[in-house]
Amino acid sequence: MEYISTRGSAPALDFEDVTLAGLASDGGLYLPIEWPRFPAEEIAAMRGLSYPELATRVMLPFVGESLSENELRNLCGQAYGRFAHVAVTPLVQLDAQHWLLELFHGPTLAFKDVALQLLGLLFETFLTRRQQQLTIVGATSGDTGSAAIDAVAGRDNIDIFMLHPEGRISDVQRCQMTTVNAPNVHNIAIAGSFDDAQAMVKRMFVDEALTSRFRIGAVNSINWARLMAQIVYYFAAALQLGAPDRRVAFSVPTGNFGDVFAGYVAARMGLPIERLVVATNVNDILHRALSQNDYSAGKVTPTSAPSMDIQVSSNFERLLFDCGDRDGVALAQQMKGFDAEKALKLTERQLGGAAELFTSCRADESEMAQAMRWASENCGQILDPHTAIGLHAARMQDCPAEVPIVTLATAHPAKFRDPVERATGFRPSLPARVGDLFARQERCTSLPGHYETVRDFIADNATPSN
Repeated sequence: MEYISTRGSAPALDFEDVTLAGLASDGGLYLPIEWPRFPAEEIAAMRGLSYPELATRVMLPFVGESLSENELRNLCGQAYGRFAHVAVTPLVQLDAQHWLLELFHGPTLAFKDVALQLLGLLFETFLTRRQQQLTIVGATSGDTGSAAIDAVAGRDNIDIFMLHPEGRISDVQRCQMTTVNAPNVHNIAIAGSFDDAQAMVKRMFVDEALTSRFRIGAVNSINWARLMAQIVYYFAAALQLGAPDRRVAFSVPTGNFGDVFAGYVAARMGLPIERLVVATNVNDILHRALSQNDYSAGKVTPTSAPSMDIQVSSNFERLLFDCGDRDGVALAQQMKGFDAEKALKLTERQLGGAAELFTSCRADESEMAQAMRWASENCGQILDPHTAIGLHAARMQDCPAEVPIVTLATAHPAKFRDPVERATGFRPSLPARVGDLFARQERCTSLPGHYETVRDFIADNATPSN
């Protein structure tokens, strides 16, 4: 399997190189040169598999010759052996049509663990094989940082530098990052928004002052391997609900478009998905893009769902590429215009391709709280704010009664105790496996929102590549 850049001019890479590269050298994002596709009978044969075995079956076409089937199976067994639920991503029924897919049973209580536990092992495998050093730089709006740090803390040949917007993530999210005591972990709080942090990270991948000395890698969803791992739980949920003989809809709370794009890939692989609902908060660039052809970045509004407080959705570029005849040259021009104007219009082909599978819905703080109360009072389920936004969007759909709607439950409610308590009157407790989180010492460097300052800090503290 070869991978190509959405912007058309970076060299094609194999799975190992794509995993270690993250962002393409032309600023684009990597995608497989073609989508593997499972016939219905092969999907049906996946019923009843354990999660690690299902992950092996779904991901094997993407790894090419970089890993053998047994190597991939062993990595999946290690990655998902750390989860607190034997099903890894269990389904919970809410009513006759609505379901929750719980993705928060990993070590840091968020859906990012499903992909990043595997990605950390992939990094270690490939770096050991090459005897090379990797410097991971990432930006987080809350959950990616803690999951990535947990996945690579203490591992050989890896340094990780994680940027987060100071004061704009929950106390649990912050402490899960800053209390990790490992010499290869560096937390950076920047003055600014997540979009500011993400823009810095993207710039570092094409900055010769860094790339000439360090091998820069990514753990954000710009890294294809992370998206690949997220495809699996769409298969897991749909199979339990009757696929491939029954179509299933998914509602996905999203800001950076990575999680919901994994659902799009699952559909391209043959999974019978009725629709994908893009659920946003008031930072609604994705909702406006899909419903009004208005992909324009505004000012980020802080909300109770900080992981969605984003106005530039990196992975949307992958959808524009795939729905736009995979014309990298044209997309490079389109994205260049967006970088300059902070706005773009989708072409007719891009709009039409997206509309075949996607719809969208926006929830404000009041609607989010109403969804949290409905789940608590009617189903006995306590939801975090992001999941509540997804559930609100799911309940706004007019799917046929025979089509189940699965809302992705992306974080444990205890990660967002204050808004949960305001909405439901119940203050969720952290699971025992998190331990004495707030008693641990924090380690974090606060820096101004200046690119050169952050870049130089990384250069001063990273280990040069071999």
